[in-house]
Amino acid sequence: MVAALQYGDERIEGAEIARRAACVASGLRSIGIGEDAVVALVMRNAPALFEITLACNRIGAFHCPIDWRFKVDELSYILHDSGARAVFIDADLLAALAPAIPLGVTVIAVEPAPLALQAYRNVASAAVHDPAAPPVTHYAAWRDAQIPDTGPECRPRGRFAYTSGTTGKPKGVRRIAEGLHPEQPRLLRETVKATFDYESDARVHLSAPLYHGAPNLYGVQAMLTAALVVLDPRFDAEGTLRAIARHRITHLYLVPTMCVRLLALPDDVKARYDLSSVRFVACTGAPFAPPVKEAMIAWWGPVINESYASSETGMVTVISSADALRKPGSVGRPVSAAEVRIYDDAGRRLGPGQTGNIHVRQPAYADFTYHNRPEARAEIDREGLACVGDIGYLDDEGFLFICDRKSDMVISGGVNIYPAEVENALAGMPGVADCAVFGVPHAEFGEALVAVIEPTPGVPVDVEAARAWLKARLASYKVPKRIELMNALPRQESGKIHKRRLRDAYWQDAGRRI
Repeated sequence: MVAALQYGDERIEGAEIARRAACVASGLRSIGIGEDAVVALVMRNAPALFEITLACNRIGAFHCPIDWRFKVDELSYILHDSGARAVFIDADLLAALAPAIPLGVTVIAVEPAPLALQAYRNVASAAVHDPAAPPVTHYAAWRDAQIPDTGPECRPRGRFAYTSGTTGKPKGVRRIAEGLHPEQPRLLRETVKATFDYESDARVHLSAPLYHGAPNLYGVQAMLTAALVVLDPRFDAEGTLRAIARHRITHLYLVPTMCVRLLALPDDVKARYDLSSVRFVACTGAPFAPPVKEAMIAWWGPVINESYASSETGMVTVISSADALRKPGSVGRPVSAAEVRIYDDAGRRLGPGQTGNIHVRQPAYADFTYHNRPEARAEIDREGLACVGDIGYLDDEGFLFICDRKSDMVISGGVNIYPAEVENALAGMPGVADCAVFGVPHAEFGEALVAVIEPTPGVPVDVEAARAWLKARLASYKVPKRIELMNALPRQESGKIHKRRLRDAYWQDAGRRI
């Protein structure tokens, strides 16, 4: 267990974190939640999120972190599909999101930390004890009333992740015990060491949202291994430099957009902070433009390490700073026992330099299925390796290069956005005959969302009205940065929208495809 967790000015010793987690575990058992049950967390970054996650690991329950910015329909779908038995939710969100929670689900309201509310001061929220909210259990009092659990610890089930496909309907990624590699614990240790570099003296900084897969994995592993975890409620560029200097941080997790914002700081701000303690920066979650990576290496030194990962496969590759400078654009070589193969659409295995579908096997993690959709899991399997929709190639030294994405998924600022979900929302707007949503290059976020609407003949569509329509139905980051009108969208002979033709006009000068 971590020696201490720092959250703003609050320092919580590791023994206290362990005690709280044991109390939460006892409380969950008392309401009938145990092995293989799903516990949802709709929370901002805060110590309580780690307490609940560690409790779930202890009793063999899945923890299912969900974006707290979701609207009712988005949250409702995941809670119903996952079969969550309990939901821990920041109390100020409850009044607005209560209609999403199925009957019979235990609701435990977590009073949000003032630090988190201050970090998201632009977010309008109801009062913590809003009279419109349904009857709930309040987290701190409930936790502290429990006797710490002393029962045998179960096999951790890990995170119950939700990821989408081209249909836009999220799929639950659930780990299964069947076929677990006999040396899985050793392989996991090797993978964590290669991709995170944790040692018992690690002093870790984390500000990425813990409802995302990689930061969640990074944070939970740090809580089990590190000497200190410094958790911020939200990323702030200068705040990150300040934390490094103040706490002598050795390890960080950053997504490329964070690196762009760090590099954009004025030179006098950059020079103000001592960053010499940093030993290892883990980067994943979005395409990392070589010029941005090279600039970070020039500033921070050879400590930048990028990985290729997904909710399904876990951490697969890693590339050091030295190799990144030698092979710009690569995401590295497989770690530990991970295996990467490239196949064409006909199922033929391809050789070095040949571009095709990337398939991965990573026995450091338990295998997975798609909850309630086993056929979707079978569709992406090739000789025991899974393809999550990326296209690329291996060079003659075994370094992986990502060239394109087979699905329409957009990664903007490290957040996965599925255009079909946005298209489905737009389709219900009066005056929209058809639409296409896709990603275009963006200097800061890597990709940004664009929507092109084909209006119904004779029915005017207002761009700002379309934006307002989407804001009322989707989390704010899913609302396209640009909305355009086109009398007739380009189509294939089949009548399907030729989205690639729309997209390519924006990417032709970008020097990349994703």
